[in-house]
Amino acid sequence: MAEKKAAVKETAEKVAETVKTEAAAVKETAKKAAKSGTKAVKKTAKAGTAAAKKTVKKVAEKAEAAKKEVVFVEFGEKQIDVDTIIANAKADFKANNKGVVRNIKVYVKPEDNAAYYVVNGKVDGKVEL
Repeated sequence: MAEKKAAVKETAEKVAETVKTEAAAVKETAKKAAKSGTKAVKKTAKAGTAAAKKTVKKVAEKAEAAKKEVVFVEFGEKQIDVDTIIANAKADFKANNKGVVRNIKVYVKPEDNAAYYVVNGKVDGKVEL
């Protein structure tokens, strides 16, 4: 857990540094554009801004991926992660019902080898673990 927090912090610091670097480059390019007024320099400034946005987006996605928690339910000799149980419950709902899943509550009952779910407060179902 501490490693994930450190990875998220490091990634956030990289994002901040990248933003500062790219902003400085864009600012410098903008100064040149203001002085020369040429289309080529303006185009370069736009490209620099686009590159900065892409870089920031990639780093932010990595930070988001690094901080994802995973919860497992263990019983007997089985182990299953909670995200899989939720995905299976949503798939079961979609296979048997029309409509959109706005919210879902899942109740894991290991002794039944099942997870029971309620979608949108109305429709319920069961999936095997």
